[in-house]
Amino acid sequence: MKTAMKLLSINIPEKGDRMKQYDFDIKPGMTGTAGLLHSMVRYNFERLKRQVKGLTQEEIDYKGKERNQNSIAELLRHLSVVDLNWVYRLQCKEVPKEWIEKLGPMIDENGKLPAVHRISVSTLIQEYEGIQDMFENVCMNIKENQLEDQVPFENGNTASIRWGIWHVADHSRHHYAQIVSIKKQFLRD
Repeated sequence: MKTAMKLLSINIPEKGDRMKQYDFDIKPGMTGTAGLLHSMVRYNFERLKRQVKGLTQEEIDYKGKERNQNSIAELLRHLSVVDLNWVYRLQCKEVPKEWIEKLGPMIDENGKLPAVHRISVSTLIQEYEGIQDMFENVCMNIKENQLEDQVPFENGNTASIRWGIWHVADHSRHHYAQIVSIKKQFLRD
């Protein structure tokens, strides 16, 4: 029995044509695993910045038709606060009171993300960028043999440093998807 062979046609760029090349940008001086995990965090942050660039105040404060959802502004502040907590967790330190006063708590007294009103997207991204820089500095000092070290986590639990850095990247991707969804919903409403 003969089987027909299908040839796959692939367009191969000519020499000189620009091709996109995807890879993680590992900062010089970071160890292998910490560098790779941190590059995932940074990649997600850069992607998030592109996603919110140019949004209006109305767009970032939008809380859904019923006004019962988190806004993009609230999610951006939440990401900043969570990442700030990891900056200090990875060093086994408490978040300084000044930071909590400036950015607010992780959740409010009702267990919800704290309300954020009339703060520009550029201000929120600038705050988040500063925290990303702090996170990078912490990761720069993590050695390969420290990745399994345990740091304090929520509810009296602990997490490895490796898991903590991965979690920051994963958490960011989760809220990135929410932000994309909110933008689409805003356009529909």
